[in-house]
Amino acid sequence: MKLEDLGYNQKLEEQRIEQKLESFEVGRVIAEHKERYIVKSEKGEFEAEITGNLRFAAKSREDFPAVGDWVVMIMYGSDSAIIHRILPRFSTIKRQAVGQFGEIQIIATNIDYAFLIQAVDGDFNINRLERYLTICYSSKVSPIIVLSKTDLIPEQKIDDIIGSIKQRIEDIHVFAISNKTSEGYDALKKIIEKGKTYCMLGSSGVGKSTLMNNLSGRNVMKTDLISQSTGKGRHITSHRELIVLESGGILIDNPGMREVGITDTTSGLETTFDRIIRLSLNCKFKDCTHTSEVGCSVIEAVENGEIDKRSYENYLKMEREKDHFESTVEERRKKDKEFGKMLKNYKKDMSKNRH
Repeated sequence: MKLEDLGYNQKLEEQRIEQKLESFEVGRVIAEHKERYIVKSEKGEFEAEITGNLRFAAKSREDFPAVGDWVVMIMYGSDSAIIHRILPRFSTIKRQAVGQFGEIQIIATNIDYAFLIQAVDGDFNINRLERYLTICYSSKVSPIIVLSKTDLIPEQKIDDIIGSIKQRIEDIHVFAISNKTSEGYDALKKIIEKGKTYCMLGSSGVGKSTLMNNLSGRNVMKTDLISQSTGKGRHITSHRELIVLESGGILIDNPGMREVGITDTTSGLETTFDRIIRLSLNCKFKDCTHTSEVGCSVIEAVENGEIDKRSYENYLKMEREKDHFESTVEERRKKDKEFGKMLKNYKKDMSKNRH
């Protein structure tokens, strides 16, 4: 397998030469297991860990390798390697780390397209779709909506769901598929481009692993049997993994996400809620919050039905969440700065006392 089959391109090669890293082996992180990585290169797959320097220099979780990263490494033994450096990323999909407000969790890097997967039999939630869209747009990743398990509901209901999506979300591809009958797969396969990287975002049980197996033509991911009580086929993916499809497309699976906390995604919100942003330019006050102000064009549009009320409420909720996240990050930076200053003064005093 060539590096190009994994998505390597001329720009990455130029960056490697620019950083004088020609003597190192290049590979792509295809799986991650608690800071131990599986890296694929032209020579095969290697279990890798990072250098002490890379660990020491890391300021946050974003500075560690993630699935999708291109890395340079030193080989040792027949199947082991040490990751020396991460090559610059062109996109990073991230969310708020669950239970750690103000912290970021990287979902995947160097992604071109994201399949936003929701099951039509119960999991479907358009508010959550808008969250995924916001994450994608802020990450410079093109979203594609995939509705799964279409064999479980009548065709008219599928048409209604697609109609409700298009009413709230403009200019986006929507594909309806059945993992059971394979209906819709041909259309989905046609849009997968050779050398481009795709990832799958969605809750547990929406059929991501089955989709990966069907697209790859082999049993890559194990799935549990359908639960009689919930009707969902829970899959057992607990880590991220990258595979190359027969079509030449590159696909990354992710664990199911119960929570989709957005981070500093101003540009993402502006793209997802483009209609609201456009109308806000006509508001009477420049700092309008679109909640209670007189002369607010957004509130007026909601009242006359031009903007969907649920979409408007979802926008306000995510805007508050973004502001809270940014203030938490700012507060943390301030504390880190104060601690650094205190440490510096302490060392200064210790030095004086010695003399």
